[in-house]
Amino acid sequence: MQDLNPEWEYVADTVMGGVSTGRLSHEEVAGREAARLTGEVSLDNNGGFVQMAFDVPQGADPSAHSGVVLTVYGNGATYDLRLRTTDLTRPWQSYRATFEAPAEWTEIRLPFTAFEANKTDAPFDAGALRRIGVLAYGAEMTADIAVSKIGFHE
Repeated sequence: MQDLNPEWEYVADTVMGGVSTGRLSHEEVAGREAARLTGEVSLDNNGGFVQMAFDVPQGADPSAHSGVVLTVYGNGATYDLRLRTTDLTRPWQSYRATFEAPAEWTEIRLPFTAFEANKTDAPFDAGALRRIGVLAYGAEMTADIAVSKIGFHE
């Protein structure tokens, strides 16, 4: 396993004219230090997401692993994990997998084979992985998800 120490960034659909609101904080959640994404996802004005994401750090080698592992605490909602590679040139392209974030610390393991290509025909190449995002997406919802650990698993 390769642990990552990401520099999370907050992004919302407001970059495209949407009206979802949220924030990213770093705080203690149920006894663990975590990055926490909270907010309200709205489908108004062609919107529909709030996200926390990071660039894969130099020196990380996702191609030597078989997937992503993250430890989450949430509100029971379903979230997206999105991967972007250097092969993707448009902001709406990604590789996506969904997971549920229960209201207890839970380890989620998502093999790279679980990710579906979205708006691209490019095959997924773990060696070209450059960005990872956790999103509340596609439905009116309250986002509340914390990530205490993320990395690549064997």
